[in-house]
Amino acid sequence: MLEFPLWKKLWLWGLTLAASVLALPSLFNVAGLDWPSALPNPQVNLGLDLAGGSHLLLEAKSADVRAQRLENMEETVRQLMRNASPRIRIGDVSTVDGKLSFMLENATDIDRARGLIEPVMQGQTTVREWELQVVDGQRMVLTQTDAGVEQAIDDAMDSATEVVRRRIDELGTREPTIIRQGDTRIVVQVPGLEDPEALKSLLGQTAQLEFKLVDLNALPENVQAGIAPAGSQIFPYAPGTPQEGMFEAVRRLGGIRGDSLTGAQAGVDPNTNQNVVNITFDAQGGAKFAKLTTDNVGKPFAIILDGKVLSAPNINEPIIGGRAQIAGSFTPETANQLAIALRSGALPVPLAVVEERSVGPDLGADSIRKGLLAMAIGSLAVIVLMISTYGRFGIYATVALVFNVLMLLGLMALGGFTLTLPGIAGFVITIGAAVDANVLINERIREERARGRRVVAAVETGYKEASRAIADANATNVISGIALFAFGSGPVKGFAVVLVIGIITSVFTGVTLTRMLVAGWLRKARPNDITI
Repeated sequence: MLEFPLWKKLWLWGLTLAASVLALPSLFNVAGLDWPSALPNPQVNLGLDLAGGSHLLLEAKSADVRAQRLENMEETVRQLMRNASPRIRIGDVSTVDGKLSFMLENATDIDRARGLIEPVMQGQTTVREWELQVVDGQRMVLTQTDAGVEQAIDDAMDSATEVVRRRIDELGTREPTIIRQGDTRIVVQVPGLEDPEALKSLLGQTAQLEFKLVDLNALPENVQAGIAPAGSQIFPYAPGTPQEGMFEAVRRLGGIRGDSLTGAQAGVDPNTNQNVVNITFDAQGGAKFAKLTTDNVGKPFAIILDGKVLSAPNINEPIIGGRAQIAGSFTPETANQLAIALRSGALPVPLAVVEERSVGPDLGADSIRKGLLAMAIGSLAVIVLMISTYGRFGIYATVALVFNVLMLLGLMALGGFTLTLPGIAGFVITIGAAVDANVLINERIREERARGRRVVAAVETGYKEASRAIADANATNVISGIALFAFGSGPVKGFAVVLVIGIITSVFTGVTLTRMLVAGWLRKARPNDITI
């Protein structure tokens, strides 16, 4: 076990030094020194509790998902009946109690209507999303299944998580933590963010953009009283608009949604000098927008964002080319936020902030300072104890300890892992645990020497016999660390990462590296006795 050919030495030293060098950019950063820009710059990311930043817990309401699915199904059914040949006429459409029901004008159309509706009841998965009932031979009732709603909520939350991630990426922040929690919640942690209110404003914006025709038949007094005509719905004007405090009645169906946008940029209208958002549709959305504006020249259409009317201009001429402009009393900041939200895509379901916390950068810096102090004191105490107890072998353990810390830091930087406050605790624990292996080995060598074995035989037996106990003990720790990482969240995962990587590097440096150093010294010095 003490034989180390040249290739093996080169391999072990190369691995040790390569992993240790990766720690240098992070150490430069902590020391406030500039790292050469021409060199690779892998760094350990600091978690929310160290870098400061914002923590938000967002929650979606399942009722919103149900309502959205119901509206989509109504529009689909109307389109299917309208496009049937010959057309199937329906009436008395109702969406009460979460069910879509409608009456066929001709009972003989029942089989044709069923044939058109059944294919869209299945959805995109094997889950049956809707149940169809025929009442009184002429009324059809569509009810959402629980499995279908659960599937829709799951899909909506997956999409919402990705939208949140894209929006935060647009802010240029580094290493945000965005994870689902339970069925309807998303945890967002953004280290280093100096303006948490801007984050709340950005994520709290659903960015559901709609273009809907104004209902010209609605009576103004009824609209202001909140009474919507059949087939229409009423939206308030957005705060800050000239019509703030008033309402607008729009046709409920037949509009265009902003989910077919391909671009959105904040800008300034050269004619009015107002802040605006210029949007671009994809080919399908552009064609629908062109048809809507061509068929309704001279009529007003409302631009609605998250349930509030921004403006309701007249369509003076067909708008073709797939480009449009949104104006609505924006400031440069709010126009830019809206552009980011639209570019990132609309949230499939509104998200509300149910919990928020902010950590100041001063608190994080204080945590780092105290963590480094704890590491320095712990390291010094361990070094003094090891050298005073085991002499030369304690020096080898100290060398291993230094390389262990550097390799741990370097591997975390290479993997892009995040260091949290519990992670610093893991670092300090690793320092103590790193010399456990050397204590076991050195004590076993002492025993072998006490039994009268020669120096080389004692050292070889000490490493061989102690290695089994070291492997067993650290294997259980690795299993615990993996369990913490799998089932924990946030800072707990940060602790688990440091624990597992630290165990691996400590076994490597404490056993393999020190054995190579000891073997080299024995071969060179050939001592007849050792002090240990």
